[in-house]
Amino acid sequence: MSASKSAAAPPALVFTDVSAVRGGRLIWSEGTFTVPAGGIVAVIGPNGSGKTTLLDMILGLVPVASGHIEVLGRSPGQANDSIGYVPQHYAESSGEAVRASDVVLLGLTGRRWAFGRATAAERTRVAQALAAVEATEIAGRRLSTLSGGQRQRVALAAALVAEPELLILDEPLTSLDLHSQRDIVALLARLHAELAVTIIVVVHDLNPLLPILDSAIYLLDGHPHYAPIHDVVDEALLTHLYGTPIEIAHTPHGELYMRSTL
Repeated sequence: MSASKSAAAPPALVFTDVSAVRGGRLIWSEGTFTVPAGGIVAVIGPNGSGKTTLLDMILGLVPVASGHIEVLGRSPGQANDSIGYVPQHYAESSGEAVRASDVVLLGLTGRRWAFGRATAAERTRVAQALAAVEATEIAGRRLSTLSGGQRQRVALAAALVAEPELLILDEPLTSLDLHSQRDIVALLARLHAELAVTIIVVVHDLNPLLPILDSAIYLLDGHPHYAPIHDVVDEALLTHLYGTPIEIAHTPHGELYMRSTL
């Protein structure tokens, strides 16, 4: 995406006095912020604060209790063809017997397994998506034979194959070892640079993603807020957010990281 196109694009998200209710219970309220297109945005908050509910509202799966949301300039649910989504626990919940290429094809066509054959153009798109996430060599393998990191690459390929404007990832690093986490973070940074896609990622631990984030949505005291990442990586704010003392430190290479002082 060129700079001129990026500048002309609508914001990724606009929240105006939004409240979230689920199961008759108020989850959070008074959400007012704008997320510009083109960034890598973390969604953080303690367990039960409503991070996944926020994603579900963006996707139109949970109605807005009050207020107004715009997603890529449209109402929630209307922009889903322009959104690539990787749900939480994808690696554990995806079908075991299907091949990696089949999963990516479904991301493009949405068809059930038995409906028709892929066209040559569709097969090309699938191959390109797998190549983009460096997973060409596992295209024909069953998911049951893949590691967690490999499955996450397949999930990303399936989310990217339709060339979305917005990529939403719910806890993509959960259950991955440190090496796989680093690989996925590096992959996200490269995809962001090459495809100019906005990335919104729910994370439990900010540390692996800190080098590539530019901003964050954080759920604090029952309200969602949005700020540049350098304002969010603040000891007082994070201590309040997580309810435990947090210290911001630097690696020998000068990189920031968070640690609990308990």
